[in-house]
Amino acid sequence: MDRQDTVSIWAPASRMWPAVSAGLCATLVGIGLARFAYTPLLPAVVGAHWFGASAAAYIGAANLAGYLAGALVAHPMLKFSSAASLIRMMMLLASAAFIACAFPVSFAWFFTWRLASGFAGGVLMVLAAPTVLSHVAPSRRGLAGGIIFTGVGIAASGTLVPLLLDRGLKQAWMGLGVLALVLTVVAWRGWPTAPPPTLPIRTRAPRRALPLWILYIEYGLNAVGLVPHMLFLVDFVARGLGQGVQAGAHYWVLFGAGAIVGPLLTGQLADRIGPRSALLIAYALQAFAVGLPALYLGTVSLAFSSLVMGAFTPGIVILVLGRVHELVPHDHGSQKVAWSVATTSFAVMQALAAFGLSFVFQNSGGSYRLLFLIAVCALALAFMIESGVGTFTSARRAESRDGPTRG
Repeated sequence: MDRQDTVSIWAPASRMWPAVSAGLCATLVGIGLARFAYTPLLPAVVGAHWFGASAAAYIGAANLAGYLAGALVAHPMLKFSSAASLIRMMMLLASAAFIACAFPVSFAWFFTWRLASGFAGGVLMVLAAPTVLSHVAPSRRGLAGGIIFTGVGIAASGTLVPLLLDRGLKQAWMGLGVLALVLTVVAWRGWPTAPPPTLPIRTRAPRRALPLWILYIEYGLNAVGLVPHMLFLVDFVARGLGQGVQAGAHYWVLFGAGAIVGPLLTGQLADRIGPRSALLIAYALQAFAVGLPALYLGTVSLAFSSLVMGAFTPGIVILVLGRVHELVPHDHGSQKVAWSVATTSFAVMQALAAFGLSFVFQNSGGSYRLLFLIAVCALALAFMIESGVGTFTSARRAESRDGPTRG
């Protein structure tokens, strides 16, 4: 079978783009809104005396716990329902959670719905992109994945939420719920329902192969590297540098701008040089960028750091997902399993890093510099693992495929 015949088994562009648009809507609802919109809403929740500061923090942690639970059970849930049906249900659940949070009935009520919101986000993260990308030709997956994971939702959380809050806290929650519901309706008919195409030559899926486990570890380390910017960037600028909340918000906008273009750029990079080479560049660039706030060389360096780390917050997902497809070719089911494990690794390490770095911050006298240096170490370790062990395992695979050379 020649190259043209191989490509022709994949869905044509007329059917691909509706699915990609549906994938974008799912990540906007499950990740961009359900996950990131609570950060700018948190001060308003406390300020309106809906809950105290500590209770509001526990509500925020509920979202992370729900996300982890959703990532863990997403794949097993496929035994009882199709991916398209599950995705639709989770988008509806996230929409309902926003609307329910407009009514602060009790702490248990609010906690439960934020838990449900995180759960929906975890399931959507595991299922949405693989469901779409399994129908996209390999040569176009980088672009398609970049569109699906574009960080519009992160930017929206920093711009849309303040506008909604001008009308009131209850109206802000309702507005987010309506927006999520609209996106759900837009995506409803775009999900692929036919089985994914299968290449004529199948290989055994290396579910327990060392390269996959290396990828899971690296993805978890990358999650650690992202946490300081995701949680402490605004506070670092506002209080650590003494520049005020308004200046901190400006850097958060830059973070969101990076998140918009990051997936598209990383997707194109993966298409050109391959996911593994792109991953190495990503680890190295992030390690450099995340360390800049610890040095604070001025506003330009901090702006660069915000843009780069914002770009890789969703952008790293494209590269890891591409690497999963590279390591587990031709087997859609095993790709879903591998992606579910990778997402779980990320979710676990992100949650642990969030609580761990908060503990470090509290017990180090408020040292922001230490937080960013820990992130540098995590990302540098990911780079060293992939460049060292990854190269070794690639050589071993080549040797097993070609046979040992003889003198």
